[in-house]
Amino acid sequence: MTTNAVHRTSQVPCMDRKLASPGMVLVAALLGFFLITLDATVVTVALPAMGGDLGGGLSGLQWVVDGYTLAFASLMLSTGALSDRVGAGRAYGIGITLFTLASAACGFAPGLGVLIGARGAQGAAGAVMLPASLALVRQAYPDPARRARAISLWAAGASVAVALGPVAGGALTSAWSWRGIFFINLPAGIAALVLLARAPRSERRPAPVDVPGQLTAVLMPASVTYAVIEGGVAGAVAGVVAVLSLVAFLVIESRHPHPLVPLGLFRNRTVSVAVAVGAANSVAFYGVIFVLSLFFQQVRGGSALSAGLMFLPMTALIPVVNILAGKLAGRYGFRVPLLAGQLMAVAGLLVLLLVSADTSGPVLALSMVPMAIGVALTIPPLTTAMLEAVPEERAGLAAGVLNAGRQVAGGLAVAVFGALVAGRGGFESGMREALLVSAALLLVTAVATARLRVAGRG
Repeated sequence: MTTNAVHRTSQVPCMDRKLASPGMVLVAALLGFFLITLDATVVTVALPAMGGDLGGGLSGLQWVVDGYTLAFASLMLSTGALSDRVGAGRAYGIGITLFTLASAACGFAPGLGVLIGARGAQGAAGAVMLPASLALVRQAYPDPARRARAISLWAAGASVAVALGPVAGGALTSAWSWRGIFFINLPAGIAALVLLARAPRSERRPAPVDVPGQLTAVLMPASVTYAVIEGGVAGAVAGVVAVLSLVAFLVIESRHPHPLVPLGLFRNRTVSVAVAVGAANSVAFYGVIFVLSLFFQQVRGGSALSAGLMFLPMTALIPVVNILAGKLAGRYGFRVPLLAGQLMAVAGLLVLLLVSADTSGPVLALSMVPMAIGVALTIPPLTTAMLEAVPEERAGLAAGVLNAGRQVAGGLAVAVFGALVAGRGGFESGMREALLVSAALLLVTAVATARLRVAGRG
């Protein structure tokens, strides 16, 4: 019996190697990360078509975006622990299955309420998929050099998704229907599951979960967003709930033995600045894309396809600039490209203040490029700054906090900017206010970055 048991144990790794190559695991993980990122941007140019088909007004369309973003951002803080508890492969399989089913529900949604609910389910699934997909890549490539190349390819999937999102959304909406932007997820999700079925099993590790902290982390941004979008008495009540949730979250995190977000993390000045810069960048990028998508169609009267094509010059440059930014950070440290990116994004936002409904299409498309270059230049050194500021064993936590902050900020920007363009001053006036808010936030974080540079590391 002992001999047989040893024999069976020794054969399992060989069987796993025959079942799945590292490249196959990488493709499965990359497909999931691609879908997560694509669904954060692909809906923007399809929003007017959704509104025309399902009704609900601007507030409903804001929830189509924010239902996904808030669920994704809020739950991502604890899904890394879930991945460790059940194993990365199993967590990823659960996530991709739920994401695919939720995508089908979005595509078949008979009304706006069902669509918003399904978008929330997509976001929750994406939160499970993201840390699990990265853990799968790490598991498949034990050699550090090969792992670094694999993670670069994995990250490139997100850059490609950002570039394709608005164009694919516009093309599918114009040629087929807004429902097509969700149906295209189905074959990709099924393909990822087929590849995953042949991957070796992942190790399970005990990982504590801060349930009270997670609940308040969901309630807090959701309440703020509801207060901004809906307004009125219900919005005022939601605002009170948001404040109480924040207080509860801070109390829970300060007392919990295994907090979701250790508050001591923010005593490190670099960490605080990095989170603030990431939030300001997301406000500028996601908030402005949301406003401009409506501007191109509702104010200028363009089609969904033409709106998507307007974003092509800016989105196509993002992967290229991301690579350049990584090289600059490696050569000069994170502070130089981080500061330069923020200042360029501010300049780009000020350029956009000059556009109007009468501005020609080519000029409009090119006017968005400086802002996009600035944001793209900022993200890689931002991640580097965050990871350099914490011990190695806290790298996953730091990355989760940074990305959660960015996503929540992007969701709140959609809520606030939607309220501005729907205000009494008219769409273009509200759009300029949104641009000024974005520029002001980036200026503040640029000053903080410059002061961080003087202070030195940490």
